Amino acid sequence: MRVALCQLNASDDPVANLPRTVAMVRDAARDGAAFVLTPEVTNCVSTNRGHQQDVLALEQDDATLATLRAEAKALGLWLLIGSLALKTGDDDGRFANRSFLIDPSGGIVARYDKIHMFDVTVSETETYRESSGYRPGDHAVLATALGAQLGMTICYDVRFPALYQTLARAGAQVLTVPSAFSPATGPAHWEPLLRARAIETGCFVLAPAQTGTHASRSHRTRDTYGHSMIVSPWGEVILDAGTAPGVYCADLAMESVTQARNKIPSLANARSFDGP
Repeated sequence: MRVALCQLNASDDPVANLPRTVAMVRDAARDGAAFVLTPEVTNCVSTNRGHQQDVLALEQDDATLATLRAEAKALGLWLLIGSLALKTGDDDGRFANRSFLIDPSGGIVARYDKIHMFDVTVSETETYRESSGYRPGDHAVLATALGAQLGMTICYDVRFPALYQTLARAGAQVLTVPSAFSPATGPAHWEPLLRARAIETGCFVLAPAQTGTHASRSHRTRDTYGHSMIVSPWGEVILDAGTAPGVYCADLAMESVTQARNKIPSLANARSFDGP
């Protein structure tokens, strides 16, 4: 399976971001990718809730979703839109951070709303309260693409191994972790977390990421870590994209999933226990 990770440097302007994303998806298709993945908040990187109210749309009205569905159909490929920031119509005004799996006919095969909200104080100057603007999801999602079982997650989910264990036991062979990871924690945590999730589950991990300083018209800029990554079921880093925006491709040997699980059958060996 040839896959492509699109590493984006999206701004807080969905209209300006869309042509760049489309260009990357087309580049990936030209390189032979059958499955293309974009990062978290592909349409809009922003923490300004007022600005988001102005520029975001409901799912059925979102131009990024409609255009990328049309591109998947025109190019005849599978596409994971890592996530879109979307209005929900909820009474509290919170948005959804929603991942979409699109098939080669342009159909939406699966949706996943990010379960774990990034509510952290990284440093004295870097604080996030994702739950103030986004409602958390409450349902794990498994879907099929190109004959493989995909477990869909988003960014901060990667710190919660029980989600990945659940997906793997349900049949996942590939785990998707589209992200906009903080550069404060990225150097210490990004690669080890991705490798741990791969090793624990015997799955491929595909993690397309936002990168760099994100232009903003409405508030302070935000930085993300980059380093879109593919990790094998044995925990080997197959691809590390560094920090430059672009399209990064690799070929996955799906038999590696069975081989890794036969060597270390931790999913089969897991036991329930009492206490503490």
